[in-house]
Amino acid sequence: MIHKSPLVEGRFIKRYKRFFADVIVNDQIVVAHVPNTGSMKTCMEENAPCFLTHNPDPKRKLQWTLERLVIDKANVGVNTGIPNSLVFEAWQNQVVPHWIQFDRAQKEVKINSESRLDMVLWSSNDFPDLDKITMDHLSSIDDFKANKNAKLHFIEIKNVTMAVDNVALFPDAVTSRGAKHIEELVKLMDEGHTCEMIFVVQRENIKSFKIAKDIDPTYDIALSEAIKKGLKVTTLKVEFKKNETKVTGLL
Repeated sequence: MIHKSPLVEGRFIKRYKRFFADVIVNDQIVVAHVPNTGSMKTCMEENAPCFLTHNPDPKRKLQWTLERLVIDKANVGVNTGIPNSLVFEAWQNQVVPHWIQFDRAQKEVKINSESRLDMVLWSSNDFPDLDKITMDHLSSIDDFKANKNAKLHFIEIKNVTMAVDNVALFPDAVTSRGAKHIEELVKLMDEGHTCEMIFVVQRENIKSFKIAKDIDPTYDIALSEAIKKGLKVTTLKVEFKKNETKVTGLL
């Protein structure tokens, strides 16, 4: 994924009110938007090198956006809006071997009146006339009703930035929303679809990944139970270049 505007180097000072950060850019302090609802534990150090994008649109409250921090010489992608695009691009480039069977994909699929999931995949062999998934499709696809081998593959995507001793960890804070997503995936599996949780590790120098059960034991239990019911879990690693971030394969 090529960033829409060139990354600008700065020095991180502090984060506050969750979505704000003071950053030094060209010897001046600017206030940047922090597009991350997590704690960003192990990602923030005062005076750490960082990278931002700049949008001079006068209608924007904050023209700067924090994209990466550099911790122990390793890039960490803190923008949680990026992983969905990275995963979609990975599907387009056939980076994930078990997705080869799916030649159709859609970002953002609404599964009920209150919730949506990040992505859905399907095969045109199963659904030759299907171009877009809607809530109505989930209960009215004739091919699915007639042929239980014709499945939709639902995906939820999580951004991983926390790490200890080169081990990536998720979540970095208690996530009731994350537990809700697991419940929704299990329900879809009960209805005959297949589902997958994707953890995108936006951090360099990572050797492995695990759930931070000491931070959120409820999430760990929910995920473990969902795996027993058939939920697939995939961890993806990324590569950082000057103005590009991309998925390079499985971790």
